[in-house]
Amino acid sequence: MTPIKSLCAAALLALIAPIAAAQTAAKPVKILVGFPPGGGTDAIARVLADRLKDELATAVVVENRAGAGGQIAATTLKAAAPDGATLFLSHDHTISVLPLTMKNPGFDPAKDFVPVAGFATFVNALAVSGGTPAKSLADYVSWVRQQGGKSAVGTPAPASIPEFLVKAVGEHYKLDLVAAPYRGSAPMIGDMLGNQIAAGTGSVPDFIEHHKSGKLRVVAVIGKERQAVLPEVPTFAELGVPGFDDVPFYGLWAPAGTPKAELDRLSAALAKVIALPEVRERLTAMGLTVGFMSGAQLATREAAYSKSWAQIIRKSGFVAQ
Repeated sequence: MTPIKSLCAAALLALIAPIAAAQTAAKPVKILVGFPPGGGTDAIARVLADRLKDELATAVVVENRAGAGGQIAATTLKAAAPDGATLFLSHDHTISVLPLTMKNPGFDPAKDFVPVAGFATFVNALAVSGGTPAKSLADYVSWVRQQGGKSAVGTPAPASIPEFLVKAVGEHYKLDLVAAPYRGSAPMIGDMLGNQIAAGTGSVPDFIEHHKSGKLRVVAVIGKERQAVLPEVPTFAELGVPGFDDVPFYGLWAPAGTPKAELDRLSAALAKVIALPEVRERLTAMGLTVGFMSGAQLATREAAYSKSWAQIIRKSGFVAQ
């Protein structure tokens, strides 16, 4: 080949190579979050997305589809192509509880979704705003009684575990606690920080930053044991409020019909990401107990959790809306 032909061939290869690489590059992945930016679930999704992009060798973006306790994001996942390019990062509320509290949620997790993998468990908590003098659950109960025995308590979504927690605490202490649902934890916490509402229920990841800064005070958590990130905060069981031992979870779901090979690829990438010391450290600092669950293990856990809460919801007298 003459020098001129060699140069031409090299130039042609230089032009073709980027095109070929683009054609073979992995499709960008979108992670749906059912709550607004600024909340605990959103923060968790962004930590994972930042590292998943390296493991999957493609862009990974977080898309907030806030509203209706994650229902909007869930129906978006249901309508997505089953190609692994759209995932749903969610916890127990949307996957396990919402189908129990709504007559027509618009999706059936067992039929419309397939679990990719679980990556953590967490606990819900009751927190009080800086506008109250309460430093413990007993202090909060006394304060409410001084207000005539009635007070509003924020929840990040209607008909959620935090709402049932409000009901249980009110019944236990014979208080008229009224659940005030918000469109996610971020606006609820905004009102708590502004002393627009005296207390709120939600996940520890939602509250932990403001608890550490002293702007809010977590006074009790669910679960059988105290949390390592909040060793000074007692469990509801310790305080004599029963029925909140089950610990909720976080996981990734894909549309039903997603090929097993794709699910395995995504699951393996998530396992590697949460094993990274810096990722584990960040998630732990948010109040999560990090631990990998395969898709099958996550499905088993979700089924047991749904069964347990179906009994609690039924006993509460709640009627699906």
